Formats: sequence, C-alpha cells, structure tokens
Amino acid sequence: MTAADAVGIVFVHGTRLSAGQWSVQLAALRDEFPVVAVDLPGHGKRSAQPWSLSSATEIIASAVDSLDRGPALVVGHSLGGYASLEFARRRPERLRGLILAGASASTRGLWAAPYRWVAKLVPRIPADRLAQWNDWLLRRLYLPEVVEATIHSGYAFHTLPAAWDEVLGRFDAGAMRFVEAPVLILNGEKDTVFRAGEADFARAHPYARIELIPRARHLANFDDPDAFTDAVRRFARQLPAAS
Repeated sequence: MTAADAVGIVFVHGTRLSAGQWSVQLAALRDEFPVVAVDLPGHGKRSAQPWSLSSATEIIASAVDSLDRGPALVVGHSLGGYASLEFARRRPERLRGLILAGASASTRGLWAAPYRWVAKLVPRIPADRLAQWNDWLLRRLYLPEVVEATIHSGYAFHTLPAAWDEVLGRFDAGAMRFVEAPVLILNGEKDTVFRAGEADFARAHPYARIELIPRARHLANFDDPDAFTDAVRRFARQLPAAS
C-alpha cells in the first residue's frame, strides 16, 4: 500500500467521552493513514448539540468526506460502535471497513435493563462530582499520555440518557446484515459484557472476524494502546482496494 492508496480512518468515541479518546491512535497512525476522530452530538466540542443517531451518522459521513479518500475505515467504540453500525446501514457507499470495539453485545432484552437504570440515575448526580470521579479513575488506571486528552475534553453525562435511550433496544447481531464492508470485532479479553454477543455478530456477517486484546477491559485502547493501534493498522492494510 502506498501513501496515495492508504485508506482514511475515522474514529468514533464511546459513551460520555470525546474525540480525545483516540489521541494515542491518531498520533501513531497519521504517518501512514489519513486519520480523524469525531465528537458525537452532545459530546466534546458538540456538547450543546442534541443527541440523535441520525446526527451521529451525518457527523461520521462528514468526517469521511473530510479525508477525501473515498470510503473510509470507521472504528467505533461502545456507543460509537453502535453509531457506526447505524452509519453502515444508512451510508454503505461511504464504508470501506468497520471495526467494532466493545460494541458486540445485543442492546435488546434483559441485558439492557441495568443500563436503563443507570441512565435514569446519572442525571440525579451532580456533573462535577461525576467528572471528578472519572478523572480520578482514569488517572489511577492509565498513563497520563493515554488519558489527558480525554480528561481535558470533559465528559458528556448530560447526553447519556438520550443516547442510551435511543441505542438500547435497537441493536443486535441482525444489524450486521446491513454492513457491506469487511468487519473486525476488536474486544478486550476481559470486557465480558460488551463482547457477550461477539460470536453471534461474527456469524451474522460473511467477512467478519474476532480479535481479542489480552487482559484488556472495555477501554481496550487505553488498557493496551499499542496492541489496539496495531490491530487497527493491520486491518487497514488488509482492506481490499476501493472500487
């Protein structure tokens, strides 16, 4: 693959986070690939924008266009993974490959019940207290260079209820039938909740495979940034040429 052939890569963050989640990946990959990370509606620089999956897909589409490389590889984590599945359904011609990270669990049925409860609880807790707790946890678990961009960008607790309300009950392995591009299901080995349906998701797509990052949890790109970045790099290099 030459620099002119390199696929563009769009990174889509998870619940309450921002484009800052991907600072390490952007720095490591930009010499080989055109890369960009987006803020979803209600998050980061778009904090004042109301959440909707429709708006999320338009933001991803605009990011793909901004790279000016045709269809892109979209890497979505958690909430961003489900938004990326919706993008794949609505804009299949813009997608060259899809990586679902921590987003291969069905959001339907009894699994969703605890998350609906959390979504109702979050607005009752002061946002500054939630932010302080998140800052403390990230700094305790991860190196500063991995999480400082996320901490600096702040958190979107105010958007969580609306985002989860739309995603919960909407996605299962059947969503994979709308994905026309190759898929990598990239999960942390210890992310038992969000990798619960990975086998079903993989079976539902003819060109999907599963890769696990050893000992990593839900925030696998924080737990092992190098392994996560390497998995993205290898998948991007292996994608078929754009038609």
